[in-house]
Amino acid sequence: MKISHAEFWAAAATREAIPAARHPEVAVAGRSNVGKSSLLNKLAARRRLARTSRTPGCTRGLIFYAVECGGERISLVDLPGYGYASRSKAERQNWQRLVESYLKSREELAGLLILVDARRGAEQEERDLANFLEANAIAYAWVLTKTDKLARSKLSAALSSLRESLGPAAVVATSSKTGAGVDLVWKWIRAAVADELTPDSEGDASLV
Repeated sequence: MKISHAEFWAAAATREAIPAARHPEVAVAGRSNVGKSSLLNKLAARRRLARTSRTPGCTRGLIFYAVECGGERISLVDLPGYGYASRSKAERQNWQRLVESYLKSREELAGLLILVDARRGAEQEERDLANFLEANAIAYAWVLTKTDKLARSKLSAALSSLRESLGPAAVVATSSKTGAGVDLVWKWIRAAVADELTPDSEGDASLV
């Protein structure tokens, strides 16, 4: 997938600060140590577009990146991490309200990627997010990260577990280290933006 341009263009720590949309948007969510920044950099074909850190929970608020792919302009929106963020309870609650407000009200939102560490699998927070998205009719896909750290047999088991327990949404195995699966994530993003996802196609085995 040819990425011709990628740039940071906005950040919002409050609902009032959320900017007007420039392009169709796809959000990215996951636990604080799941590898969101690394995957965003790989999707944008830029090494340092999104800041990576050894300290979980560095994303504060919503971070907007504009990416031009195959002549199409799309905004990737980095949502605050959850689970291991070393922040106060009040700050985490503020993030939750901010994210839920964004997801419910953003007309330009085409879909959301839920990132899951392939070694851990989906936990209750990921399941709760998926339920929230389904209740609000928001398309989503599961993205397994760090698959290079698993043997092929264990990766196959992780994929099967997600498919069996988490419904029809697409499951994409990726590695920010090797680049595996990145084109498939882009395939899902472009289908979501084009509004071509259906209940049957969201879980298309071609994405696995």
